Amino acid sequence: MHDFFKNIESNPIIASVNDLEQLQAAINSPCNNIFLLAGNIFNLKEIAYKVKTKQKGLYIQVDLIDGFSKDTWGLEYIVKNIYPDGIITVKPNLVKMGKDLGAFIIYRAFVNNSILLEKEIHSIKDYRPNVVEILPGIMPKIIDKIHLETNIPVVASGLIMDREDIDVCLNSKAIALSTSNKDLWYSK
Repeated sequence: MHDFFKNIESNPIIASVNDLEQLQAAINSPCNNIFLLAGNIFNLKEIAYKVKTKQKGLYIQVDLIDGFSKDTWGLEYIVKNIYPDGIITVKPNLVKMGKDLGAFIIYRAFVNNSILLEKEIHSIKDYRPNVVEILPGIMPKIIDKIHLETNIPVVASGLIMDREDIDVCLNSKAIALSTSNKDLWYSK
């Protein structure tokens, strides 16, 4: 079992860091996994070191890292030189390449209408990431549908505002949720 799944067994809330000023709070939080949605070519190695020294899982959204090419070369550099626990991407081609590199892959899917829902289900079935992150995360019926049709673990993310939203997510087929709301990092 990958560490990602072990970490969410003890705490299904994932600290999502979209501003580096949140990084230390995420590291100090009870969250065992961190989704990094900010950073650049110059600070990524230092960020990875800080997260790893606290035995937290680090999952980098490669599409949002400044200074890296948003293609296969940037992905390969991050996997082979930064050594994150996994990669997050919105690009199906990077899902395939990441898997070819042996990386743990989280595919981030934005679903805001029925056409996109079917397109994303098709992409998930074709590329078979390790986990799918669904945005917005407060759609339990959609989360359940994606999980049932793809049999891929789902993380809910986006627009999760309070404890009630956490409960809605975790009562669906989502195995975890990610949020940038620091107050919710302590809502285990």
